[in-house]
Amino acid sequence: MPAEFAPIAVFAFRRPDHLRRCLAALSAATGARESQLIVFCDGPRDESDRALVERTREVARAASGFASVEVVEAQRNKGLAASVIEGVTHVLADHENVIVVEDDLVVSEDFLAFMNQGLFLYRDDERVVSIHGFLPAVEASMPQSFFLRGADCWGWATWRESWQSVNFDGAELLDQLRKHPDRSQFDFGGAYPYLKMLQDQVDGAIDSWAIRWYASAFLTDRYTLHPGVSLVTNIGMEGSGTHLGDVDALRSSAGRLALPLREIPVADNTAARHAIARAFEGKSGPQRWMQRIMRGLRMAR
Repeated sequence: MPAEFAPIAVFAFRRPDHLRRCLAALSAATGARESQLIVFCDGPRDESDRALVERTREVARAASGFASVEVVEAQRNKGLAASVIEGVTHVLADHENVIVVEDDLVVSEDFLAFMNQGLFLYRDDERVVSIHGFLPAVEASMPQSFFLRGADCWGWATWRESWQSVNFDGAELLDQLRKHPDRSQFDFGGAYPYLKMLQDQVDGAIDSWAIRWYASAFLTDRYTLHPGVSLVTNIGMEGSGTHLGDVDALRSSAGRLALPLREIPVADNTAARHAIARAFEGKSGPQRWMQRIMRGLRMAR
């Protein structure tokens, strides 16, 4: 493990039970007691949110098992995208790197170790934009770790310089992608509707920081390290979240990964990309997959 541990930023809103499970898993992960925890709690949209928002903040204030705990409570509702962008920027103003988790993610014991070892191994490689902890339910045998072009958002880590390089102008990103020779790769060969998501973000139909994070990294030919076993389970697929519907391929349970992490060449892993595309398509095919994803993206948080 590296000598210093990255701070952990957790983002929460009005789901106290989800946050309780999220924090319990994080506190049980290797390296938690050496890590700073910062919980960003968004403000209520209206009076109907207030009771759940306060209960969520009580869970955050009671967090234990970390080197330190800080709770940042927004007075107004920022929404998911602004909360994450502002919160990550806030942490990276004082730290060289950060690990980011949303309240509906339950991580495995190896999650923090994988994040910190990845941050340490690739800290000087400008081609690497982030470390990611989730893997969809693939059928293929996967290596210990692998790279994919772009970035992802379910339990991840990055460095200050990488975050500062992100272009969050959705319209500009969309224009560049439409002209890009690799735009089919951006959509995993039609298996995942990323381009449509970016269009919806530009149109105001969804509020997503993550699609811009992915597009910016993809367009600048930068890579994210992924684990061969998912180190994250999403527990928000019951309809409580902002951007997720009922999607079978994403029902992947957190497992254990053989560590320490071995350094590998930075290049897109074609076999892993194909395995993930097949998981996305499933039995219903890419058209049905897109319909289900877009239905989930339009759900209100």
